[in-house]
Amino acid sequence: MKITAIKVFQVDLPLREGRYNWSGGNFMEVFDSTVVAVETDEGITGYAECCPLGSAYLPSYAKGVRAGLAEIGPRLIGHDPTDLGPLNRHMDAVLRGHPYVKAPVDIACWDILGKVAGLPVYKLLGGAEQESIALYRAISQEDSAVMADKIAGYRAEGYTKFQLKVGGDANDDIARIEACRAILKPGDILVADANTGWTMADAARVVNAVADLDVYIEQPCMSYEESISIRRRTTLPFVLDENIGSVGDLVRGIGDDAFDVINLKISKVGGLTKAKLMRDLCVAHGIPMTIEDTWGGDIVTATIAHLARSTPERFCFTATDFNSYVTVSIAAGAPERVAGRMTASDAPGLGITPRFGVLGEPVLVIN
Repeated sequence: MKITAIKVFQVDLPLREGRYNWSGGNFMEVFDSTVVAVETDEGITGYAECCPLGSAYLPSYAKGVRAGLAEIGPRLIGHDPTDLGPLNRHMDAVLRGHPYVKAPVDIACWDILGKVAGLPVYKLLGGAEQESIALYRAISQEDSAVMADKIAGYRAEGYTKFQLKVGGDANDDIARIEACRAILKPGDILVADANTGWTMADAARVVNAVADLDVYIEQPCMSYEESISIRRRTTLPFVLDENIGSVGDLVRGIGDDAFDVINLKISKVGGLTKAKLMRDLCVAHGIPMTIEDTWGGDIVTATIAHLARSTPERFCFTATDFNSYVTVSIAAGAPERVAGRMTASDAPGLGITPRFGVLGEPVLVIN
């Protein structure tokens, strides 16, 4: 089997809540997502999606996905999409870095592999460890009372895990954490995610102020060194996200005892092949993970569901149903949230069918 063409589509995904705010005054109202179709000489096509969270979250941006695909795409024609190891090594050889560019190619090839094998991707990733996956809800940064009200509303829909966007003024963030923890029940999970937004001084103030609360602290500062300094100052469970972007980062963090949980974002690390390797390393070292991505719609959500479903429940801290955050559906067969949980399709591959009437014509064709 050979890759004969790569088609690239662009689609806007408006937010249901209108706006998503996080640290540093950053916000998004409409996400720019890229959908990739990898076609083969045997008539089997694989699909994937990559959607960076703007251009101020990670070293990635929406137009960069498409520019990078234009760069590497011609070098992939003729390669066997089911030889995932050689394909990934080839992509790394022809383009240094930029793992988010390579991720949709890798994921689309997993979709092809599943269709060739007649198996859902979660089977190829290790098999069903869970029938359904517990989801978290990200709560956009606003006034503490508004955030608490939103948590109450989402809790009524079945969510029991919440990621609170903090990383602003330390006094405001202390109030946000206190107000949101107060309305939750024992056993509900609250994660205070600063998204690198605190200075070390502010982070130290916040973790000391909320030391008696049941809350996780996530990615307090910009650098790895700053963040693990804060870890040493708190007994609260600790999550790293932005600083864990590769197998090397993960191995370093395990050696340094830098976290209790990591966020494993599939496109950030380069796709399912590398995410599976990192997932398996975490399981081997007893580290729970949030299985997710930077953002996206139906196809990203399906990809998350397959990796999460093949992850042992005790190590799957939570996952994300990004398609419930946006107003546009780009694929049939995607996971649907039920009482705060979702599952992966049992159909071959990712189990999704793109809605080409929504996607429109490709913005780039490589053959």
